[in-house]
Amino acid sequence: MRRTIRAAIGAGVLAAALVMTGCSSSGSSSSNDGSLGTADKPVKLTFWGWAPNMDKVVDTWNSTHKNIQVTYVKTDAGDPAVTKLLTAIKAGSGAPDLMQAEYQKIPTLVSADAIIDIKKDVSDTTTSKFSDGVLSSVTLGSDALYGIPQDSGPMMFYYRADIFKKLGLSVPTTWAEYADAAKKVHEADPKNYLGTFSSADAGEFAGLTQQAGASWWGSDKDSWSVDIDSAATKKVASFWGGLVEDGVIDNQPQYTPEWNKGLAAGTQVGWVSAVWAPGVLAGNAPKTAGKWKMAPLPQWTAGEQATGNWGGSAVAVTSQSKNVKAAVQFNTWLNTSKTAVSQMVTDGGLYPADTVDSKEALATGNGFFKNQPDFYTQAAKIAETVKPFTYGPNVNVAYSAFNDQFGKAAQAKSQQAFLDAAAQMQKITVADLKNSGFTVK
Repeated sequence: MRRTIRAAIGAGVLAAALVMTGCSSSGSSSSNDGSLGTADKPVKLTFWGWAPNMDKVVDTWNSTHKNIQVTYVKTDAGDPAVTKLLTAIKAGSGAPDLMQAEYQKIPTLVSADAIIDIKKDVSDTTTSKFSDGVLSSVTLGSDALYGIPQDSGPMMFYYRADIFKKLGLSVPTTWAEYADAAKKVHEADPKNYLGTFSSADAGEFAGLTQQAGASWWGSDKDSWSVDIDSAATKKVASFWGGLVEDGVIDNQPQYTPEWNKGLAAGTQVGWVSAVWAPGVLAGNAPKTAGKWKMAPLPQWTAGEQATGNWGGSAVAVTSQSKNVKAAVQFNTWLNTSKTAVSQMVTDGGLYPADTVDSKEALATGNGFFKNQPDFYTQAAKIAETVKPFTYGPNVNVAYSAFNDQFGKAAQAKSQQAFLDAAAQMQKITVADLKNSGFTVK
């Protein structure tokens, strides 16, 4: 794809234009492999990231790998991290060897020639530890590998088991059953909802369309395609728009004081979320510990097993690294060794993307779900069902369009408005790609 990127730097999104046209050499590790060092003269790497207690994991590496020493620099997550890296790349100096990047930011960094393809230095044994869905986030539908997955956010359904029991409800296994349960919850008490449609969480909606089979972007050599307004997205938009129009679920954003209060009071009876939800529940509704349970997302067709991702990140090697082989060796250990993966679980509270080496660390369960001791066993099974999904180089624009368009639709409480919002997202995203100099199919 054309190596041109427009990034906006500002509050929450990139606001100034950083236009970069890279050269093909930065996309390969052949010219700057470097050595693996010795104990007397170690290779020195710099790693930017934000995961909790990652410095402790890096200390473990440094204590056992004297030939490669890593300096960890904690940065802000999200857009500020991307902006900082792109600024360093443009300046030609100051960039780290390795960078933690959210999956949806990978295409932006690839298009800016900020990170490189490391596939030739990564074994099939390493990549086999990740689900196809997660791996697709770092391959971008190509034969390249632009990072090693670190954590993931497989989506699942959370519900108040005590309230379900009181109302005689079964856990919904299909979205049709979810709609029926939502109606019964609200009819039993008009103040109660099985969930809410949040127009402030584009990542959640993207994950739901991913489960339905959508992939909002596609890449083919020198061009991008955009398929936000696909049949799968329309199906999801129509479903949630119908529930909002019927008034059987809430239409307010998540993470507001009102929504937090609903979790604690039991008026929010369910939550379509991801594997990291227990931390949110414990923080906002600590007295409800042991009352919630987790189940796979309802399916569009009975008997299917599919989910999407909401969150997660990978660790990439930057185009300015002079020690690519050493960086890949550390990256591989960090995200696929039992030692590092276990430490990220216990010290950082991450849900590892590695489905093999995380089993032992996750076997102890989650304390907030003391009534569901196999919480992580179930979560691991769900994580293996994540469907592939490709992000594009202007995720910020698409997500901002979601907030605007679906915000209006949610307030209009109209199913047709939800469908119109998806169509507008498509138009806005395509127009931005073209205006930014990308070739769009």
